Amino acid sequence: MKNSVLIIEDDHSIIEMVESYLTKDGYDVTIATNGEEGVIRFGEAQGQFDLVLVDLMMPKLDGMEVIKMIRDRSLVPILIMSAKDGDVDKAIGLGFGADDYIAKPFSMIELSARIKAIIRRATQYSNIEIKAETEPMLMMGDLRIDLNNYTVFKNEESLKLTSKEFELLKLFAAHPNRVYTKAQIYNQIWNDEYYGDENVINVHMRRLREKIEDNPSEPRYIKTLWGIGYKWEGG
Repeated sequence: MKNSVLIIEDDHSIIEMVESYLTKDGYDVTIATNGEEGVIRFGEAQGQFDLVLVDLMMPKLDGMEVIKMIRDRSLVPILIMSAKDGDVDKAIGLGFGADDYIAKPFSMIELSARIKAIIRRATQYSNIEIKAETEPMLMMGDLRIDLNNYTVFKNEESLKLTSKEFELLKLFAAHPNRVYTKAQIYNQIWNDEYYGDENVINVHMRRLREKIEDNPSEPRYIKTLWGIGYKWEGG
């Protein structure tokens, strides 16, 4: 079965190059030449795309708005491709929910490799997420997480976690490699709007790491993405 890719890009020379290469590489490709059209095409597909390629600088709706609108309704992998190559742009883009970033000009070999890696990761981790929803026990590295009984064991030794620490652990472990901003974490764990007070999140994250990590200053499980948020990498 072919993987399906949506390209949202206003530069016709890039569209032609990427569409031609990906089609020869075995992908089904759909094109949108501005942000507004991209959101419409995504909605029409009803979740059939395996990956979205999106430019940042586009007419009608810019790439950031497109990413936010898609992310509001789907966890589909999103790869930013843009000439804006500053760290701030990367942080903002990934913070809004994109999975990766490639700077223009790029080689098609590199783009193809990125796409294959992202889709492979998404497939792998979606299987873990399904398992987390259907099975009450998660085995992650030397951790055993019992979702039904709210208990955690590290090398078969019971860890004493508060309810918020457990909810944080469950959020990350059940969604490996997904980046969460502090606003998203606060909204999901504290069920409230985030107004920029990082202290409550930082304190809980520090305490959780002290309990689950061998070396909290060099965490194996929950990694910090400076300026963006956190994600689970261990396993």
